[in-house]
Amino acid sequence: MRSDKHIPDLGQTGLSDIHLKRCNGASKGRNPWRRFFIPQYEEEMFLCSCREQPTQAWVGIPSGKRGGTIMTEEILSVLNGEVFGVWFLIGAALVFWMQAGFAMVETGFTRAKNAGNILMKNLMDFCIGTVVFILIGFSLLLGEDMVGIIGKPGFDIFTYYANFDWSNFVFNLVFCATTATIVSGAMAERTKFISYCVYSGVISAVIYPIEAHWTWGGGWLSQIGFHDFAGSNCIHMVGGISALIGAAMLGPRIGKFVKDKAGKVTKVNAFPGHNLPIGALGVFILWLGWYGFNGAAATSVEELGSIFVTTTIAPAIATVVTMILTWVKYGKPDVSMCLNASLAGLVAITAGCDVVDAFGSIVIGAVAGVLVVFGVWFLDYKLHVDDPVGAVAVHCLNGIWGTVAVGFFATPSAPAFARGFGDGVSFGANQIAGAGLFYGGGFKQLGLQLLGMFATIAWTAVTITITFIIIKKIFGLRVSEEEEIIGLDAKEHGLPSAYAGFSIMDISNTMTMDVNENTDLGVSDYDKASEFQKDAAVKVVEAPITASASGIYKVVIIAKLSRFEALKTALNDLGVTGMTMTQVMGCGIQKGAGEMYRGAEIDATLLPKVKIEVVVSKIPVDSVIATAKKVLFTGHIGDGKIFCIQC
Repeated sequence: MRSDKHIPDLGQTGLSDIHLKRCNGASKGRNPWRRFFIPQYEEEMFLCSCREQPTQAWVGIPSGKRGGTIMTEEILSVLNGEVFGVWFLIGAALVFWMQAGFAMVETGFTRAKNAGNILMKNLMDFCIGTVVFILIGFSLLLGEDMVGIIGKPGFDIFTYYANFDWSNFVFNLVFCATTATIVSGAMAERTKFISYCVYSGVISAVIYPIEAHWTWGGGWLSQIGFHDFAGSNCIHMVGGISALIGAAMLGPRIGKFVKDKAGKVTKVNAFPGHNLPIGALGVFILWLGWYGFNGAAATSVEELGSIFVTTTIAPAIATVVTMILTWVKYGKPDVSMCLNASLAGLVAITAGCDVVDAFGSIVIGAVAGVLVVFGVWFLDYKLHVDDPVGAVAVHCLNGIWGTVAVGFFATPSAPAFARGFGDGVSFGANQIAGAGLFYGGGFKQLGLQLLGMFATIAWTAVTITITFIIIKKIFGLRVSEEEEIIGLDAKEHGLPSAYAGFSIMDISNTMTMDVNENTDLGVSDYDKASEFQKDAAVKVVEAPITASASGIYKVVIIAKLSRFEALKTALNDLGVTGMTMTQVMGCGIQKGAGEMYRGAEIDATLLPKVKIEVVVSKIPVDSVIATAKKVLFTGHIGDGKIFCIQC
């Protein structure tokens, strides 16, 4: 549609001379006319901008080739469709921008040594997703419906590009990428990059498009009135279920859980995110993008305004509830948990954002705030599943809650409800079979929501489990112990650090004077440890390669205070009788104790250390180093460090 200013021939308009004079007079010399080309009518027409007679103002056809007139309301209806068509694409762009938000949240909530790997995954899940969505995903989602289960595969984007539905392709692509990126957070810091690329592609090509077709592509769920307006079920719950299964199959990060000899978990250790400012920035980016995520499919200003209201209320309430809950439970309001709560509220409101009111949004947000705290605790202390960023608590639990909540809180007073309800007999995408339980609709809609939710869970659980099993057999899911300890940036991508020029230290340790189990290497027996484990626990710096001219060496050993007596005894047995011991304070990979992070203990700043200096000449220096390494070894990174200097 195009428009520009032009004054038509007065004889070609259906307006009275009096109306024209009033219009031109009211415009104070400005031209009140606009020319429009309306594709639906294949006509170039003139519309008066005056609002004096909105239902009686007529437009003429200046070309003279066609006769007749058309009502202003019809013109405005066409304009409205064009405007919301543009908003639809703007919304798609906002959803794409959410990829940056996910990248920032996941990076900030994990450790610095894996930052580059996290960024690469969030880039590639969209890029890989685009490739497979072109080839198969889009047609499975929005192709001609086949028995309500799947879209007919096709290549219209190549064969019928001139008439292809470009807007719908882009819009559904960015939603598809969101599903895949949710999984990466829960499986962060220990997943092989090649394995991630494969399962991300499978989610975008098959798992997501088929179940989304049931709801948005004319499939069986849409036909019975199941309602998921923007994706609590189709996107977030699917991503969350996949994340839960993947994290469980992958296993926890080294040192996350302390186990006794019987294999029972006795302690959960915190792995603080290395950059909460980046994580917070990611949350704000996601919240902004969510207005497009939820609102892009609105078809009127009233619908859009209502969706913006519900999309604002729910996350705000969720965050306040989580702040209060963590303040009471842990003694202080938890920053990272409150950031998760904002996302939890957004996830929960997504399914019903168009058909709930302010009260429903408040309740949905409040429950989301409780669920996210419960979810993090439940995974850590009951399921013992390691989820570094809280993806399962945010997306899985609140995706489930948001889907079910439609059955409780859908209300006819919401602007979009009437359009969604339609004739109340036959239904399609984004329609709804009735009001919620608390708004006089009985159990019908609640039952449909539960049916759709359980069907989607079953499909997702089966397909993603098969996917992970096949990937594990072919590529393996998890990186090696060495790669995990050193970091995926260096081992998977050849990136020394994502923060070149900064000194990065891993401080993910416990809060007691006991050893930080986040540094657990998995074995405490020196004789059973691999050379890599020995070197990771007690690093030797400047070990002599050639014989000293004087035959004298100075060995400096930095160790924990608790190991001093054992070290002194071992060196005496070796024949070393002279040494200097200095008590110092310091920290490296291991630290002290005190506060709580996401319900688990984290470390303080400094630990008591000892510096032992010995000078040897007759005793082989290699024997001194080997003895010290064996005594200091407890099976944890940072057990000690040894410096050897030729004198």
